[in-house]
Amino acid sequence: MRQHNFNRLSLIILLTMLTLNVMAQKKIVQTAGRTALGEFAPQFAELNDDILFGDAVWNDSTLSLHDHSMVTISILLGKGLVDSSFRSHLELGKKHGITRKEIAALLTQAAFYAGWPNAWAGFRIAKEVWADIADEATEKERFQQEMIFPIGEPNTAYAKYFIGNSYIAPVSASQVNVANVTFEPRCRNNWHIHKAKSGGGQMLIGVAGRGWYQEEGKPAQQILPGTVIHIPANVKHWHGAAADSWFAHLAFSVPGEKTSNEWLEPVTDEEYDKLK
Repeated sequence: MRQHNFNRLSLIILLTMLTLNVMAQKKIVQTAGRTALGEFAPQFAELNDDILFGDAVWNDSTLSLHDHSMVTISILLGKGLVDSSFRSHLELGKKHGITRKEIAALLTQAAFYAGWPNAWAGFRIAKEVWADIADEATEKERFQQEMIFPIGEPNTAYAKYFIGNSYIAPVSASQVNVANVTFEPRCRNNWHIHKAKSGGGQMLIGVAGRGWYQEEGKPAQQILPGTVIHIPANVKHWHGAAADSWFAHLAFSVPGEKTSNEWLEPVTDEEYDKLK
């Protein structure tokens, strides 16, 4: 009965998380059309502010604001419109979480389709928009925007059991201990065992990004947002981020008798690099 209630609680939390994540989607509110052309061309201003930057296009949640910006920047570059509007969309894209690495990759690929001179012109503006070395931190900031739970503080207490940097944010200590654990790309914890005389174990729910879970002697399982992993007590396993993605999961400690954790050897690069 206790396990049934625990699973039910976990499902409720998951559904709540997904609902709040949709509600938390940021929206663009645009007034530039009315400010610049409201009296001269009111219909155009309305189409610009309420349709293009309204629910019909930019606020259509099929794409994230980050992806809307990536698409728009690509199109402007392809048309050779590397002007003040291009700079404005680069600045908007940066606010939407486009990182320095992402804009460099976008412009590099676009060069083969939009033309080398257009790409050079785009890079000159992009270097100015992403001039601050601190912009490299935006990868972590953008990942935070993908989930409602905080990334939290560096996981220093368990850092010796992890390869790479991880972060932890307590979510609840009532009834069941729940924490949001975030891993930078390639970060993973050591092989370990959640020991218990009875009950015990752990449950993971993917929150954002892409990660891996593996039990000893079994193939690794991919974890995506909404993936639920049940980890029985006394089973050797590890979990962490994919090589190309930040990753976060909720970790639920299942109540049990005489519970403890045994940390074991690291997951080697050779083992990890086999995962695709």
